[in-house]
This record gives sequence, C-alpha cells and structure tokens, in this order.
Amino acid sequence: MFVSDCISVNEKGHLTIGGADTLELAAQFGTPCYVMDEQQIRKNCRAFVNSIKENYDGNGLVNYASKALCCKEMCRIAAEEGLGLDVVSGGEIYTALSAGVAAEKLNFHGNNKTLDELHYAVKAGVGRVIVDNLEELNALSRIAAENGKTVDILLRIKPGIDAHTHEFIRTGQIDSKFGLAIETGEALQGIQAALQAEAICLKGYHCHIGSQIFDVEPFEHAAQVMIGFIADMKAQTGYEAEELDLGGGFGIKYRTDDNPIAFEEYMARVAAVLKQECAARQVKTPFISIEPGRSIVGSAGLTLYTVGAVKTIPDVRTYVSIDGGMGDNPRYILYQAEYEILNAARANEPKTQVVTLAGRCCESGDLIQENAPIQPVAAGDIVAVLSTGAYNYSMASNYNRIPRPPVVLVDRGQARVIVRRETYEDLVKNDI
Repeated sequence: MFVSDCISVNEKGHLTIGGADTLELAAQFGTPCYVMDEQQIRKNCRAFVNSIKENYDGNGLVNYASKALCCKEMCRIAAEEGLGLDVVSGGEIYTALSAGVAAEKLNFHGNNKTLDELHYAVKAGVGRVIVDNLEELNALSRIAAENGKTVDILLRIKPGIDAHTHEFIRTGQIDSKFGLAIETGEALQGIQAALQAEAICLKGYHCHIGSQIFDVEPFEHAAQVMIGFIADMKAQTGYEAEELDLGGGFGIKYRTDDNPIAFEEYMARVAAVLKQECAARQVKTPFISIEPGRSIVGSAGLTLYTVGAVKTIPDVRTYVSIDGGMGDNPRYILYQAEYEILNAARANEPKTQVVTLAGRCCESGDLIQENAPIQPVAAGDIVAVLSTGAYNYSMASNYNRIPRPPVVLVDRGQARVIVRRETYEDLVKNDI
C-alpha cells in the first residue's frame, strides 16, 4: 500500500513510521520535521552487504554515499553495519571523522576538490581518493609527496552510457562534468599519468552512470564496458586494475506505482555479466565496490508539515500551504521530483482531493507537488510527504532565513533527535 515497509497505519487511522504515530511525532518535535526509521535503514544496509557476500564471494565492499544524508548518527549506523563511506567534501570528511569513522574507511569523491580539501584528506589518511581529472592528479601527487605519504586512488572513468533519468542526474555519458572519457583517449592519458605520478598508487577505476535508475540493463552495460576497459588498458599499458567501483544509482519507490527492481536482483544480474566478461577478456575479477545512498535512506524517511491555509481558485487549482517548502525540500523546484503525499490523520481514507502542495517561501516556484491526490485536508492538519530520506536534509537551505528542520530517528516506536532544529540564533551566529 505504501512506498516503504516501515510506513503503516494504526488503529486510529493515523500514519505511522517505524511504529511511531506521525501525529504524536509532530506534536512532540514540531513541524516541519524529517523522520527516519532506523530499522529500515539498517535492513537496507544489510541487503547490500549480503549481496556483495553472495555475488562476489565477499570480495567487495559497500560504501554508503553520504551525500544522500550526512550527519554523525547516519555515519555511525553505516559503519556499524560494515559499510565504508563515500564523501564528497571536506565537510563530509569532518562529519564522518567526528562520528568516529576510521579515515581509511572513507572514499573521497568530487569533480573539483579544493586544494585545502586535498590537504585535509591526505593528512587525515582517507582510504581512497577518486581522482576526477589530470589537474587534480597533479595536485594530489604534489600534496602527498609534501606530506611524505603515498595515496591510493581510483580514476573516475566515463563509460559512455546514457542512463534514462533526468538530465541533471545522468553522469556516465561523454557530456558530463565528471570523470575521464574513454572515447577521447583522456582515460588512457589519466592512467599513464597516474602510473608515473610521485606518491600515487593507482588501485583501479570508478564509474557511475546516474541516479534513480529502474532498469538493470544500464548497470549490466556499465559492467561490460568497464571490464573491457580493464582488459584494453592491461594490453596497452601492462596495468591491470585490482579494484572496480561500479557506483550507485539504484532506483527507489517515490510513488506507489513506481516499480523498482529489488536490490538483490540488480546485484545478481550485474555480477553475472561482470564474471562472464572477466572470463571472456581473461582478466581477474577485481575487488568490487558499490555506493548506494538514496536506496539506503530514501524510502526510510518522510517529512511532516502543518497546513496553514487552503486556497481554492475555481476551475484552476487548490493550493494547500504548509510550514515548509523549498528550504527543506528543493527537489521539486530542481527537477520536478514526484512524491506520495498524505493527510497523516486520515491515511486510510480515499484520496478525494487534488491539490498543489505549496511552500512558504517567497517564490512562486516554491512547490512540493502539483495536482497531487490527497485525502481531504484543512488548516491545522498534518501532511506527510513520503520518501524524503535522501537529498532533502542534505540539500536544505536557510532561504528567507527560515531555520532548517530537525532530523528525528525512530527505532521500534521510540523517537530521538539526531539533528536538532535550528534556531534564529543559529541563523545569525556567523554574521558580523
């Protein structure tokens, strides 16, 4: 009935998450409020870890893509479940280290890492730096040598695959800001430079083809291309990659009619293609990494809002205004993200209204959903937007100087704050 196993309805007809009544959560913690279910997060982590064990005989690693939701508690949970972490900024490195995650468990991504961030990563001793371009490779080599360290790297390769997702979340095709292209010879040039670079140890390659992908075929194609690339580079340079990071991008359920494939099926089918290609091209099966983010936390979260006003424009639309908006969820204004919305007090009832869920920011485009079905809703009601565990808190801003909401973690009906609600004082603390 719902987009996630952790979402249900209790005997009062109220929406629940992780066994906790969302109306009670709204009363206790206020709105807007992000709510996450800890057991669903851990269940998703274990599904990926078990798939690596089953399909690659344990010769692999799951790295949580922390950009999806990065806070200290989420870093701790990932580490406790045996995952490494992908980080994409100095701030994410700092957060992970502050949470007690070992530096060697971190993979540092990014298409334009600053020199300060590279210095920080090298001094901290991150496990891998995923190098995006030749300028970065040269800078990293110099910084590593200055610090008397050898840095293990993966080169980010563009496999030339156009996954059928929104243009802003496609990353594997040749026209992408990320990585080194195979077709142009740029990837070969990067390998040659890495093999000669001082204080650099090339461990292998990384690729990522995009996000929110429902089809298995693009992932199978990426595996085929990358094993072919490993074989070709072995023939041309004598270097055979030990490691291959196949990225993430597995689709999740945002609406009830979405039909993503089970994570286990993704893994099994891609592993079969990869092993077949290794045998055919006569290369060793590399150590495999994957980096799920959204698929771990996305459907494990929801956001609660309080309705302020309902404004009906006859023969046009009905606006339902809430106490949040683009400041806590910019995904609709960015790429028209679709969501399931519910009146939390009437979650079992038919959706007989069609509304536009409007935010409170001073922007006409500040909308969460347009023309979306919902149960009858009025001022003072609590509205839940489902599947907001990924890229909502992470992308949140203080536009209009609105404080960001708290993040509440529910564990078998018990709730606690893991990121506190910002105050007005927080908004001005850096002002001079």
